[in-house]
Amino acid sequence: MLDDDHPLLAQHSWHHLDEQALAALAQRLAAWLRADPSRANLRLTLHGELGAGKTTWTRHLLRALGVQGRIQSPTFALVEPYEVTLGATPVTVMHADLYRLSDPREWLDAGLAEPMDAPGLKLIEWPERAGRLLGTVDAALHLQHDDEHHRHLTWHAYTAAGFAALQALQSSR
Repeated sequence: MLDDDHPLLAQHSWHHLDEQALAALAQRLAAWLRADPSRANLRLTLHGELGAGKTTWTRHLLRALGVQGRIQSPTFALVEPYEVTLGATPVTVMHADLYRLSDPREWLDAGLAEPMDAPGLKLIEWPERAGRLLGTVDAALHLQHDDEHHRHLTWHAYTAAGFAALQALQSSR
């Protein structure tokens, strides 16, 4: 579901994040996920204009979860799957970039609904391109530039899981 289809449970903003602070925030989320792999069944959407930092934040999170090698934006493939191990538990992370979709039906036509509904962590850039077909979102991350080197990130929690992740980020400062 799109953000306005689900009641907002909580939100928090971080201002003036440089690259290091953005990476530290992603590392805190990764640490929280590693502490209990069942938490990794999250659907996070990433919002912001081109260049706002959606893929950058995702790369920081994937690195913090242990992904090695090149992490590319799935702009042309639409989805890049990654396998990570949290504790002793294997977890699939799906990174989707829906920028190239022009109609929500393309989400279904591309066969993305089923793999994105499977267990695991879902990171979805440009979620509005899938419209209501996307399903329930646990949290939406809104990124924008404060200036040339700093970003503003607002976390909107829509489910208990999204709220728990937000609390973990706020309490681990």
